[in-house]
Amino acid sequence: MTDPVKSIPSGHKASAKLLDAVTTVQTSGAHARKSTNSAYQASVAGTGAVSATIVIEFSNDGINWIEGATITLSGTTSATDGFAVDAGWVYARANLTAISGTGAAVTVMAGE
Repeated sequence: MTDPVKSIPSGHKASAKLLDAVTTVQTSGAHARKSTNSAYQASVAGTGAVSATIVIEFSNDGINWIEGATITLSGTTSATDGFAVDAGWVYARANLTAISGTGAAVTVMAGE
């Protein structure tokens, strides 16, 4: 996947890739949130029918994680979805629990 964003838009402090074009079930490392207001966006791309399930998890200690929200993606060649959260969790991570489709790859972004 190409990254068309060259700079962070005015009013936003940061963005981070939690997962970058991954093709297997896995969990990202812990991401230290810079703000209580953040948005998470997941995308899957491949050939033909593609799908993925991503659970965004939160923690205050970086050890014990709770499920925040599940993003379920399904489409033909690509799909994207996301959500926003306003909560004081210190850390976030992306848990890719399922992925299918020819050449399917998932990217998850956090914006703060």
